[in-house]
Amino acid sequence: MTNVAPDGIGPSIARGAGLAIGVGLVVGISLIAIAAINVLVLVFVAVILASGLQPFVAWIRGHLRIGRGPTILLVYGAFLAAVVGMAFVVLPVAFNQFGRTVASLPPFFERARAWAETVRPAALAQSLTALIDTAATTLHPPDTTPAPGQVVRIGLTVAEALTSVLTLLTVVYFWLTEHARLQRYALAFVAEERRTRARNLWNAAETRLGMWVRAQLILMATIGIGTGIAYTVLGVPGALLLGLIAALAEAIPLVGPLLGAIPAVLVAATISPQLALEVAGVYLVLQLIEGNVLVPIVMRNTIGISPFLVILSVLIGGAAGGFLGALLAVPVAATVETLIEGLQDRDVPVAQDPSTIDSTEDAPAVDESNPPDAPDRGIVPAGRGD
Repeated sequence: MTNVAPDGIGPSIARGAGLAIGVGLVVGISLIAIAAINVLVLVFVAVILASGLQPFVAWIRGHLRIGRGPTILLVYGAFLAAVVGMAFVVLPVAFNQFGRTVASLPPFFERARAWAETVRPAALAQSLTALIDTAATTLHPPDTTPAPGQVVRIGLTVAEALTSVLTLLTVVYFWLTEHARLQRYALAFVAEERRTRARNLWNAAETRLGMWVRAQLILMATIGIGTGIAYTVLGVPGALLLGLIAALAEAIPLVGPLLGAIPAVLVAATISPQLALEVAGVYLVLQLIEGNVLVPIVMRNTIGISPFLVILSVLIGGAAGGFLGALLAVPVAATVETLIEGLQDRDVPVAQDPSTIDSTEDAPAVDESNPPDAPDRGIVPAGRGD
């Protein structure tokens, strides 16, 4: 007698096998992504830089009427010229200033140690003396000849850094030149009725990333130039180098301004306590001007995410990826928010709770059953035809 399988068992086995294969593919791709996390981070940084360069490339092409590839090479040439100019003009002066500053540190620590010994009670004097000795050892370690192994490690580190930079520039170049083709290839995997919406989301995310890059460069340049001029006027040693440090530190979320001020205050303290207070006061004024005037103007139409999400993303990024994670947390959060906004299946925004409106006048009631027309956000709402 022949056994006949009940109806439905065959399709169930097929669905189970399909589910198992799908889960296996997801797990495999996840493991590959974890193993290649450094490559993915490099690609994401390249996309951010390419988004920031895209308007310049488009502007040059509009004025010079040359191809995209030569335009990108022209932008690279201008970038390399700026780096070489900084290397030959700015860096030698900065390193000379740094050498003079380091030479002035031992007398400063001696004066600070003598002052700490006069502090009472004695326990506080011992704590201050130990802190000063630690700072002196850290900032001015004894001169030692590096071991051959250290020289090799330093050389490998420099070579790895140069390789990463060249790889990054190469990825940026090909992303800019092949952007349209890559976008069409990726959208080919999306249902036809969803392609226009997906393209809008893609372009919106890249636009926001590019505006964030340009805003950060403006803020960094402003702080660097402002602090450099202020330190020069005040007579702080190494003003140029300290301005560069302040500009670079400005790119670090939340703690960047504090990190940029510490070296300047310490260097000023080697001259006099009064100069250190003046430097701290000038830096505070510059940060107040930046935070209350420049940042709202520059950032108004760029990232556009709430300060709460900025802080939360930086904390999560720092906990998950350390310094690099905190540095990339804001653009990642901006990209995710753009995608979530575009994927929301609604034609109008959710009405705000009238009790949370900060106004002295009574807010008009909002009828959620017949809400007003939604503002144009540049993204095709879900449910509308493409």
